[in-house]
Amino acid sequence: MLFSFESLRSYQIHAVDGDIGSVRDVLFEDTTSMVRYLVVETGGWLVGRRVLLAPAAIGELRHHDRAITTGLTTAQVKDSPSIDTEKPVSRQKEESLHAHYDWAPYWYGTTAYGPAPYWGGLVLAYPPPPPVDAPPADPVEREVEAMEHQQADPHLRSAREVIGYYVAAGDGDIGHVEDLLIDDDSWMVRHLVIDTRNWLPGKRVVIDPDRLRSVSWADRHIVLDMTRSEVKSSPEYDGSTVAPA
Repeated sequence: MLFSFESLRSYQIHAVDGDIGSVRDVLFEDTTSMVRYLVVETGGWLVGRRVLLAPAAIGELRHHDRAITTGLTTAQVKDSPSIDTEKPVSRQKEESLHAHYDWAPYWYGTTAYGPAPYWGGLVLAYPPPPPVDAPPADPVEREVEAMEHQQADPHLRSAREVIGYYVAAGDGDIGHVEDLLIDDDSWMVRHLVIDTRNWLPGKRVVIDPDRLRSVSWADRHIVLDMTRSEVKSSPEYDGSTVAPA
């Protein structure tokens, strides 16, 4: 079944012995469109800490209750490696996380280390590294910072970040990304919901990731391998084919 990322953001996450928190974001791999982690806002019991949970930890998605069960304990989550979810997640951090929970590494056998990154079959334009006010004075700190930047995985993308991206067809403006539709069986981003009110007032259409020609993460800009006419004839999104919100 397909479900909306925007609706997922309010789902509560339950451990076997209590509540963990609520979904804040998902991180998907732009090489495969696979969701790799849920970003969970833990709330007061972990002083507002955010943690990453892989789909391997998820038991049942109760869409009507807006809840997700896991086989984890609150102690497992509390003792999980600390990860700053506002920064790119390094492979070293992922390895620590997967070792803690005994999850199988997803990056073996995938295209995550391939020479050209893709999202839905297109070459992506990566943003330049963020500006830094000044390098650390301590040479050890500089070396650690350089190593962390080198090891950061640029293939993991935030769904929250993609929402609102400007979208254009090959022959002109279209609108913006309003939502992502995720398959709750495969945990793959199957469709983008595009709000075309900039050109087709009030109409929202569903576009597959393989119709993307280019993505510029720095400019928050997507170009479709479609004409305006093709977008106009695309399936209209009305929410009837997704899990209830």
